[in-house]
Amino acid sequence: MSDTALIVIDMLNSYDHEDAELLLPSVRTVLPRVTSLIERARRSDTEVIYVNDNFGLWRSHHDELLDTVLSGPHRDLVEPVRPDENSLFVVKGRHSIFYQTPLEYLLRQHGIGTIVLCGQVTEQCVLYSALDAHIRHTAVTVAEDACAHIHQDLAEAALRMMERNMQARIVQSTAEELF
Repeated sequence: MSDTALIVIDMLNSYDHEDAELLLPSVRTVLPRVTSLIERARRSDTEVIYVNDNFGLWRSHHDELLDTVLSGPHRDLVEPVRPDENSLFVVKGRHSIFYQTPLEYLLRQHGIGTIVLCGQVTEQCVLYSALDAHIRHTAVTVAEDACAHIHQDLAEAALRMMERNMQARIVQSTAEELF
């Protein structure tokens, strides 16, 4: 097993939030690359961990969240990236994948020291997650072309911040050295 994990952020989404119309075009663009990245990680025996918003349903679990988004109008954006039976799943309540979640413990238990981030939203959840990983001394790689954004200019600034201030590696999803 690799010491790297692919973290899929908030791709199980119903897209019924206020920024959805701005986000959807970017999600449609990056979806094939996210799907390919997940498949590549699985083939290379790299842990795939989904960290997803809970939509305020604190009693929810993986199956309930998946059922909710797959029964919505944007099933086509969720079906290609749905977790398989080997995927790990962490529910989050805020932007960061680490904030009050068991993710840090899970990574340590699995001997994972490097995370590859993909999903949504570059200038929000991806940025805050990269910062939280950095302060936890976890190496971060961001597959920039597999991250959806709401505002392209803010996403570009966030990527520069992650690279400069958090020493994140910013790469394309096809980079050989990911896994």
